[in-house]
Amino acid sequence: DGRVSSVSMQQFIEQISHVNKAKMIDHVGGVEEGAYEIYNCVEKIIKQDILGCEVTDLEGKDLGNKEDSTAPEEEVFGDVLWDAHDEQEQMEAFQQASNSTCELGFEKYFERLNDLVAAPAPIPPLLVSGGPGSGKSLLLSKWIQFQQKHSPNTLILYHFVGRPMSTSSESSLIIKRLTLKLMQHSWLVSPLTFDPAKLLEEFPCWLEKLSARHQGSIIIIIDSIDQIQQAEKHMKWLIDPLPVNVRVIVSVNVETCPQAWRLWPTLHLDPLNSKDVKSLISAECDSANVKLTKEQEKKLERHCRSATTCNALYVTLLGKTIACIGNTGNIDEILQQCCQCQDTVSLYRLVLRSIQESLQTGEERGLLREILCVIGVSHNGVSESELMELYPQLTPAVLASLLHSLHRMCLLTYGCGLLKFQHLQAWEMVKLEYMEEGENVISAYREKLVEYFTMQLSRDRVTWRSADELPWLFQQQGDKQKLHKCLLNLFVSQNLYKRGHFAELLSYWQLVGKDKSSMAAEYFDSLKEYEKSCEGEESMICLADLYETLGRFLKDLGLLSQAVAPLQRSLEIRETALDPDHPRVAQSLHQLAGVYVQWKKFGNAEQLYKQALEISENAYGAEHPRVARELDALATLYQKQNKYEQAEQLRKKSFKIRQKAARQKGSLCGFALLRQRALQLEELTLGKDTPDNARTLNELGVLYYLQNNLETAELFLKRSLEMRERVLGSEHPDCAQSLNNLAALYNEKKHYDKAEELYEKALDIRRRALAPDHPSLAYTVKHLAVLYKKMGKLDKAVPLYELAVEIRQKSFGPKHPSVATALVNLAVLYCQMKKQIEALPLYERALKIYEDSFGHMHPRVGETLKNLAVLSYERGDFEKAAELYKRAMEIKEAETLLIGGKATSRHSSSGDTFSLKSALSPNIFLEHGQR
Repeated sequence: DGRVSSVSMQQFIEQISHVNKAKMIDHVGGVEEGAYEIYNCVEKIIKQDILGCEVTDLEGKDLGNKEDSTAPEEEVFGDVLWDAHDEQEQMEAFQQASNSTCELGFEKYFERLNDLVAAPAPIPPLLVSGGPGSGKSLLLSKWIQFQQKHSPNTLILYHFVGRPMSTSSESSLIIKRLTLKLMQHSWLVSPLTFDPAKLLEEFPCWLEKLSARHQGSIIIIIDSIDQIQQAEKHMKWLIDPLPVNVRVIVSVNVETCPQAWRLWPTLHLDPLNSKDVKSLISAECDSANVKLTKEQEKKLERHCRSATTCNALYVTLLGKTIACIGNTGNIDEILQQCCQCQDTVSLYRLVLRSIQESLQTGEERGLLREILCVIGVSHNGVSESELMELYPQLTPAVLASLLHSLHRMCLLTYGCGLLKFQHLQAWEMVKLEYMEEGENVISAYREKLVEYFTMQLSRDRVTWRSADELPWLFQQQGDKQKLHKCLLNLFVSQNLYKRGHFAELLSYWQLVGKDKSSMAAEYFDSLKEYEKSCEGEESMICLADLYETLGRFLKDLGLLSQAVAPLQRSLEIRETALDPDHPRVAQSLHQLAGVYVQWKKFGNAEQLYKQALEISENAYGAEHPRVARELDALATLYQKQNKYEQAEQLRKKSFKIRQKAARQKGSLCGFALLRQRALQLEELTLGKDTPDNARTLNELGVLYYLQNNLETAELFLKRSLEMRERVLGSEHPDCAQSLNNLAALYNEKKHYDKAEELYEKALDIRRRALAPDHPSLAYTVKHLAVLYKKMGKLDKAVPLYELAVEIRQKSFGPKHPSVATALVNLAVLYCQMKKQIEALPLYERALKIYEDSFGHMHPRVGETLKNLAVLSYERGDFEKAAELYKRAMEIKEAETLLIGGKATSRHSSSGDTFSLKSALSPNIFLEHGQR
């Protein structure tokens, strides 16, 4: 009722108000509304204060001429697909490994590790060996921290391998990650193969090449390398001589170390001495205010003398068990029970039984079993929300209590929001305790997860979790039929591929028994089937993404001829559904060019890269990382053609852009410093009216617009406009920018009359102030023309579409494909106005430009021929219509035959959306389906 319900709640609120970074949401109303408000608040904090990059992608919305925008993280590595989740998992694994207050006498090992770094090359990898739980991960993480502090010029690349068969143990992902980290630090952006075999084969060359660019030593550390499947085969680069400034350290369990590696120099971790045992147990007991007698301490010291009872994990777990149970029970009795546990697995069993005894009901004990088993059989862990959905009887209070106990006692940990076992021995114990029947029990729990994630897919909800778990579970169950069906869910495969899990996707197809060509054909067939159900702009944009993913996947498989058709289709859809000058069109052009480069069709590639460069410069400005990406691609192309001088000029230009971007972001990769946060702080301290403050307000408006916070965006954009009018005068080009952005906002809110008025004002200012071919003028012309068309004011739209043709002719010359696209836009408009006579010469001129630019068999030529066929048919010239349509179909068939299927297009490949579905009767000469 809007009142504080108790004194304790009042005190709690007062406490919160004094806590730095605390956020209190004051809500009166229904529970669901309150939850929704909290969700929005948390989402906003995550986007603004943590991720930063999430809300600054220009492609999210088109706000006219926005001059300042940050590229998404993928662009940092050019075409290489990078999974932020995998990277975050490694950062958390490192933090967890180093999370110990006791050093355990590791200083003596530090000297040996330091000697390795200082030793003259060549030197083989150093093997850090020890039994399970002996502290190898802890030692390496502590030493990494030591090196980072004392040797800032040393580049340290680490990878902590988790449980066998988890994503972190995938060899090609490990090698790709290490290569990308090297590339990041050497500011080198080059194409990287996705083929797992080639990736492993090429890694030594990358290491040699990139180490030569680094000033200082490079240390590569792989913890638990023996947990990688077929480690000896996939890590054979370790046997080759390493570059002079590279040192490698790997840790292994004594029992599972490959035979060939045992000859390397080895640092073996000794059992803990009595002093370390005492300090570890004391630290745990002190934290819980549990005091041990001298006699009890001696008893523990005597117990921790065998090889299996004096390792770091066993002693830590022992300390936690005594500290936890000692507060409520008889310490002597607990010590007696602990002393009967002669290894870590049996001690874990004691811990689990003590947790079971602390639970109130049989149902809670049953839920404990379910939670541990379902986490154990999963691929990468299970989230709390997934557990709540899997077990509806599990209340938040019971779950919180169980997880607190399991986390405190080192059974479970969190990794990227997923619950997983903290140590392999904990999972071994769970199998012994709950899965004595073996594979049958494991299979039943896997089936439960299969049902859960399959249900998610049936709701058209493909998350990274479904894509991570479901195919892997089918693989483990040996169910090839269901795995095959799952892989043909385009969104599952797209999710895996886009996150760089190429090798995993390939291994699933190999298990199903499909070769590369049949796999390509099946994907293409699925995509054509999906296209039939696509209606509306949003679903078409999604379709274009799927086509692009398929094209990139086929390119990475080396199926170049088959990669062209899906990439070409993606380009056509984006030009139609978005705009020929949209940044995503540049993305399509870039990908298509990449195929032509590999195919050694350098002329085609050069033209496409140049188009992508033009679009990127117009959309983002000349000093944006995406522009650098296109420059790099062109430079590589020129280098392949031995045009070294041109290549070098472009590389220098690109390097300057990347340097500047790196300074702005603080580092080339990782989460950028939060630009919008800085702008908000700047806005808080705004003093008098100045052009800079007006610019800041405009940028804040843009940022809120991108977050869909239209009300706040409108406030900032209006303030920016008012300030600019006061300071600069109402005719200044900066005022036109504010007007343009406000108009885009009103257009988004469907306040078309307001948007029209503001676009017209912006156009008036820009026409007087800017050159006739200026990009900002072109943007306003384009957006106002589209708005007129949307409002049905076709007569007002015509002169603007004509002006767009003029601007493009002045910018690119009269024979450029971009001019042809503008001509098609104008022709489509005339068709809508029933002015076919005016449209005809425009289509004919566009056709000539497309044929001269791309050749007679290009899809754009085909689409223009199709449009001309429609016009001829409507004018009664059926013979000519049939001839034109036949030529169009020949082009379409030639294109689709590359993949071995016929994808009928219902959309124009260029210009605005062209829909004359009923113009041609299906019964007259149209054998290929209804137009």
